[in-house]
Amino acid sequence: MSSASLSTAQVNGFTVRVHSTPGPEDSSPPRGPYVLVHGLGMTHRYLDRLRGALAADAVVHSLDLPGFGRDPQPRVHLGVEDHAALIIGTLGVLGISSCTLVGHSMGVQFVTATALQAPAVVERIVLIGPVVDRLRRTVMQQAVSLGQDTFRESASANLIVYTDYVRTGLRWYMRQLVPMMEYPLERAVERVGCPVLIIRGGRDPVARRRWCRELADRAQDGALVEIGGQPHVVQHSAAGAVAAEIAAFSRRSTRTGARPLTQASDGSAVELEDWGA
Repeated sequence: MSSASLSTAQVNGFTVRVHSTPGPEDSSPPRGPYVLVHGLGMTHRYLDRLRGALAADAVVHSLDLPGFGRDPQPRVHLGVEDHAALIIGTLGVLGISSCTLVGHSMGVQFVTATALQAPAVVERIVLIGPVVDRLRRTVMQQAVSLGQDTFRESASANLIVYTDYVRTGLRWYMRQLVPMMEYPLERAVERVGCPVLIIRGGRDPVARRRWCRELADRAQDGALVEIGGQPHVVQHSAAGAVAAEIAAFSRRSTRTGARPLTQASDGSAVELEDWGA
């Protein structure tokens, strides 16, 4: 990975940590940055491989939102819209006027809400392993799916996930679980005006194929790609393939409309699983 730097942004009394990796020196014309947003209980760490891979294309910033990781937990409740406002404020502190937002799991809710609040700043959004499936919107169903996914993840992914859970703590995790379960992503995606790319691992039991295809179809300009054989934390297990899809998406200049992609951009076969409802 290229040399990375850590900075902080003070937004409305909250601290957002920003891990930044420079893009290629010969980028011409200069491209807008990628901004990566983690999911529930997580930090930038499980996005580090993707950050390194995307840095071959442009500057990449990976955020640690307040309360996640080692930082003190806010005393006030923060919902999805509140996190979106913090992301917008952070973009302002960084001097970013146009970017591609990339979210994973609950992070897809944050970036979708950000795109709705600041359409002039968000050029495109990428939703990796989106939650929560509208037909599986119970804590028990999600817990079972996460349990299944644990056995499909690599040891390194599980180590990052569970150590981040411990650092975040059960109290803050549970406080954020409620807004995650309640956020109507499928309706929010319908209102997003910028292009939307959905990415899922072909063996992801959390973000299932039917649900991801529905989101792509609901978007005004949506596409779906599946990375064969990969679990929920696909941006860690297949960072190169995910980065290639995001880079190709960011270069797309014409509207394609909602369409599922049947293979990865490198030409490899994509395993499609129909999990039903």
